[in-house]
Amino acid sequence: MSQALHTPPPPPAQRDGEAPESAPAPAPAPATLSDAPAALAARYGLTVSGARPTLPAYVRQLWARRHFITAFATAKLTAQYSQAKLGQVWQVATPLLNAAVYYFIFGVLIGTKHGVPDYVPFLVTGVFVWTFTQSSIMAGTRAISGSLGLVRALHFPRAALPVSYALQQLQQLLFSMAALVVILLSFGVPVGASWLLAVPTLALQFTFNAGVAMIVARMGAKTPDLAQLMPFVLRTWMYVSGVMWSLDHLLSGRDMPRVVLLALECNPAAIYIDLMRFALIDSFHASQLPHHVWALAVGWALLAGVGGFIYFWKAEETYGRG
Repeated sequence: MSQALHTPPPPPAQRDGEAPESAPAPAPAPATLSDAPAALAARYGLTVSGARPTLPAYVRQLWARRHFITAFATAKLTAQYSQAKLGQVWQVATPLLNAAVYYFIFGVLIGTKHGVPDYVPFLVTGVFVWTFTQSSIMAGTRAISGSLGLVRALHFPRAALPVSYALQQLQQLLFSMAALVVILLSFGVPVGASWLLAVPTLALQFTFNAGVAMIVARMGAKTPDLAQLMPFVLRTWMYVSGVMWSLDHLLSGRDMPRVVLLALECNPAAIYIDLMRFALIDSFHASQLPHHVWALAVGWALLAGVGGFIYFWKAEETYGRG
């Protein structure tokens, strides 16, 4: 005998005037797997690895690594010419050879030395000071993109890299300054109290160079091709900075647009070169230097140093990723 199929009883009929029975409340959604790590991290005080710290904390971290920055810069400077037979001699020979080439091309062939007193000290000082800025910016361009292994392996404030490269170039400039003193004395430039002005000049220029190095380091980390374009930019900048000639002597008697003259007067590279020349060369008396030049030097150092540092810090958590 076949068994009858049992069906669930129909719901009770709703009587007239009675409200319909409410549906049961839905059960709360279970916690997803993605919520569990965040909850555990918040519970035990864990933070995101590589997250950007606050600006004051970032400054403290960078200051705590000051010994690493100095040691890294010194090691890079020592290893720079380790494969050459002359070794560290090239730290002085390279800018001297550049100055010799510029003297032959611009001073002798083109004749820019005419009307410029103490042209050789004038030229060598300009080449050394410009090389400091040029090398700092070029090294800063590759500070992150060329050190990805170090960036991905260790946790440290990434600003330590462009700052250390600028410090490396400052150390190399100090070696070159010894040769510069010999050249100045050989050409009859006497030692004067104005030579002390070279110290604040180098301090301001280092701050400017480090700031620009941090700017191009962030740009170069995102666009490595910037390192291929930068030599052309720097070469153009050198020609308008009065490295091989006197801008005042070159522009005297020429009718130039006011905006061009203002740009040349406010050119930071030309400002630091002029400050060093007026500090070291007796024929360029420091008293003849316009007072606004020191104000511009301080302004450029603060603008590039502080602005470049903040600009670099804002992308701290992106370096070495992707």
